[in-house]
Amino acid sequence: MVRLVPARPSWQCAGCGEPWPCQVRRDRLLSEYADDRTTLGSYLGLQLADALSDLPRQPASDLHARFLGWRRPT
Repeated sequence: MVRLVPARPSWQCAGCGEPWPCQVRRDRLLSEYADDRTTLGSYLGLQLADALSDLPRQPASDLHARFLGWRRPT
C-alpha cells in the first residue's frame, strides 16, 4: 500500500510526489471522514498550520485553497 502522507518540509506526497493532499488522499479523506466533516476540517486546518510554517514563501491563500478549498459542502 502506498503511503499518502506529506513529506516535510516540502509538503509533497511521499507516495506519489504530488502536492499533499494529493487527489487520491483527498478522496480517501472524504471517505474516512464522511460522517464527521468537522473533524476533517480540524485535521486539515492543523496540517495547514504546519505547512504555513514549513512553506513561508508560499502565499497563505494558495495553501488555504490546497488544504481546505477542495472539500465538498456537507
